[in-house]
Amino acid sequence: MDIRSLKLYLHLCDSLHFARTAEQMHVSPSTLSRALQRLEEEVGTQLLQRDNRSVSLTNAGLEFRRFAEQTLSQWLTLKTRIDPHQDLLHGKLNIYCSVTAAYSHLPGLLDRFRREQPLVEINLTTGDAANALTQIQQQKADIAIAALPDPFPASLHFAKIEEVPLVIIGPTIHCRVQQQLGESEIDWGNLPFIIPDHGPGRRRADNWFKQMGIEAKIYAQVSGQEAMTSMVALGCGVSITPDVVVHNSPVRDRLQLVPSPVAIPAFELGCCCKQKRLDDPIIAAFLAVV
Repeated sequence: MDIRSLKLYLHLCDSLHFARTAEQMHVSPSTLSRALQRLEEEVGTQLLQRDNRSVSLTNAGLEFRRFAEQTLSQWLTLKTRIDPHQDLLHGKLNIYCSVTAAYSHLPGLLDRFRREQPLVEINLTTGDAANALTQIQQQKADIAIAALPDPFPASLHFAKIEEVPLVIIGPTIHCRVQQQLGESEIDWGNLPFIIPDHGPGRRRADNWFKQMGIEAKIYAQVSGQEAMTSMVALGCGVSITPDVVVHNSPVRDRLQLVPSPVAIPAFELGCCCKQKRLDDPIIAAFLAVV
């Protein structure tokens, strides 16, 4: 059982996606499959349950994940004791992201980064994702998780994580908006919309209104997708929202998905930093795990 196989396994536990782990860990899918097969043979049981559509950890897989994390941590501690001058980075990394990203995407990134660079201190700030680029440009953050805007500033660098679909959401509680959504033909021009006050989400909403050919009835312009979702759940209106926000929302049981008559382009979600800071060792090390 080698350290490289444990790293591959832990990345797969984070991503639950063979192709993504193979790409990000710079191995072929067949190499990744063979590494997992060898681990399962050595452990003597199945670690991952997989079919054509999904990957999940078995009970044994959860136990082995804890073992792998402890083993890698002890390995790094041993290497540091044996050679205090080895190539481990020291310092602080300031990260900015939305509350949702702190639930959905940041844990996996930080898990991988800390395995490689356990001595780097993480300073996390959360807020409206639409302000992420400003945080970078004003040097309040080193790395920000954000949707790729159009246009994208030439002074910044963007490392894609994945595409995030956008959906239309409405309330499930009995209210005027819920009744409007239940009509045989939805009168989109008469629905109250809750939209972002700025950023990529606002541009998606404005473009959707143009495609639909409607003069939108705006109920509120809000800072933050999480706040928009809460207002929808309270019956104030409908909104166009990233599906990951809906999935991680504490009020998701009060929300319904409403089919869109026209396609809504997905967000490209990624990590941003200043171009001129790509040579910073800590930033480079973080981008290497994206």
